[in-house]
Amino acid sequence: MLDPATLGTMTSTPLIDWFRSRPPGDGLRAGLCGIVAYVLGCLATGYYLVRIRTGKDIRTLESGNIGARNVGRVLGKGGFFITFFGDLGKGVLAVLVARVLSQNDPLSTGAAILGALAGHLWPAQLGFRGGKGVSTGLGAVLMFDYRLAIPLAAAALVGYVVARRTVAAGMFMFACLPPLSWWFRHDVRIVALLGLACIMIIAAHRSNLFKDLAAIRARRGTPPGGTPPT
Repeated sequence: MLDPATLGTMTSTPLIDWFRSRPPGDGLRAGLCGIVAYVLGCLATGYYLVRIRTGKDIRTLESGNIGARNVGRVLGKGGFFITFFGDLGKGVLAVLVARVLSQNDPLSTGAAILGALAGHLWPAQLGFRGGKGVSTGLGAVLMFDYRLAIPLAAAALVGYVVARRTVAAGMFMFACLPPLSWWFRHDVRIVALLGLACIMIIAAHRSNLFKDLAAIRARRGTPPGGTPPT
């Protein structure tokens, strides 16, 4: 695999040289990397795939979401996988571009995670009505630090074993992201950025979480807001 640092030495323009001249942890560079990542995040794979295949707006179909699960309902498994990997890939690309521009500055790459996620959740060209961020967030986070892959997968597995619901398991996985970042000794600013990313993703899934909670209560014989039968 081509190292981003090596890739960075292969490209040089006045703008890129300016990015690289900034000191480590520079807020201006991090902000600009976040903006570039936002633009990449706005590339809504599912929306354009359904437009091309059917001529329809995915936001008017099924659940109305532009993510892989809803595209799969409309286009089948092929649509699901194209959307999933497309959204995953733009998260990877956003962090990779930030690495090249900043020479792997952690603050800039952390800002790129937020930017890509914000672009997916609130794409300007779609009236700020986007997806829910799981694929894009996962791609960006794993590109940021691949060591997070195994503990995040373990967290998702534990969440599923306990809740038996995929959304709840995924949200538990993202909730574990800030403490895992701290465990891997990331800068406190990175931990804070990943915490914000976690909040964004969970907030986007709040309606799904309420449904999962109701289903879990029903399975355990506990009515919403009530107590278990005696």
